[in-house]
Amino acid sequence: MNQITAVVAALSDQVRARVPLVHNITNYVTVNDVANALLAIGGSPIMADDIEEAADITAISSALVLNMGTLNQQTIESMLAAGKKANELGIPVVFDPVGAGASRLRNKVTGQILSQIKCAVLRGNLSELSFAAGLEAFTKGVDSAEEDEKNDSVKVAKAVAQKFGCVAAVTGAVDVISDGSRVVKIQNGHPLLSKVTGTGCMISSLVGAFVGVSDQDFFTAAVAGVACMGIAGELAYEKAGAMGTGSFHIAIVDALSQMDSSVLKERARLYEE
Repeated sequence: MNQITAVVAALSDQVRARVPLVHNITNYVTVNDVANALLAIGGSPIMADDIEEAADITAISSALVLNMGTLNQQTIESMLAAGKKANELGIPVVFDPVGAGASRLRNKVTGQILSQIKCAVLRGNLSELSFAAGLEAFTKGVDSAEEDEKNDSVKVAKAVAQKFGCVAAVTGAVDVISDGSRVVKIQNGHPLLSKVTGTGCMISSLVGAFVGVSDQDFFTAAVAGVACMGIAGELAYEKAGAMGTGSFHIAIVDALSQMDSSVLKERARLYEE
């Protein structure tokens, strides 16, 4: 077991011991999945997207997760208010720029959040983070486009991290996490994860749970959150993959609920470059 695996495993026990409150302004298509994933990993979810309380709820939270999955004018205003409150109080922000590059509105809001809010972690697919890095991107709705596979995920992650002074997590067949200098590749996961809606949203919120207890070690937190979903996908497939995507979906939450340091030590395939 390498050092990064040992640190990630220890952090998973901290989540269960400290039960971080994670405020999510997120995708209404997947909000229930996000809440259940956070509960399963040991965190405490709260979803408050009304402008009258978004900042107040952020103020009592351990982390804030902003997800652009289903944008509207109300949530945009609330995301900006909550993000600014988080920055004011030193609460880490995880930003998931869902569909960045797909529409003028998503591009505009991505720019607003990245220019007005200091993010601890940016988590997205290769197309979304290629757009954030300023590269040519061909986002396919909320999915990564085949045309963007020409972009090297390590270079994209480093570029995003350096540009915004954050940790970048590019998730895909092989996940890449970088703080601009360090790079970890995660070789956990299963292709069936891409056939269930909400897995990306759940990853970002899992990262939120880990940043909430990480004591500013956002790099390790991002590795931990992404690795947990990859391992959960493997375990879910072993248990229920042959039964179809509905059973697989439920089995992901089951696997997350049983995730602890021993599971991570046994199953995590993390490689630092």
